[in-house]
Amino acid sequence: MSHLIEILNDGGVYITYPILILLLVMVVLFVRATLGKADIDKTKSLIVSISWFCIAWGYLGRTIGLISAFDKIQAAGDISPSMFASHLKMALVGPLVGIITFLIARALIIILVARNK
Repeated sequence: MSHLIEILNDGGVYITYPILILLLVMVVLFVRATLGKADIDKTKSLIVSISWFCIAWGYLGRTIGLISAFDKIQAAGDISPSMFASHLKMALVGPLVGIITFLIARALIIILVARNK
């Protein structure tokens, strides 16, 4: 578990944790809709919108990570491979978390649609 938290922190706290919070929001919306306490079509639309936002937020994190890596290279002139790798890891974790969240959201939408028919 601590390894997962370390990876999430490597991806940028301001990028990965908002995506995880939005994942929890989508799960709560899904549970409310399956229990009949919310409109299924409205919930489905909200989950779709939030999932696309998670993808965009993750790729924003990737762009920030790459810019940061290139700034460090430019400032240092010659950079160690480990420093470059740490910034590349930061640039890849955000989109990965966003894509995983997107896939989970799509599974929730499939379940909502299947239950609605």
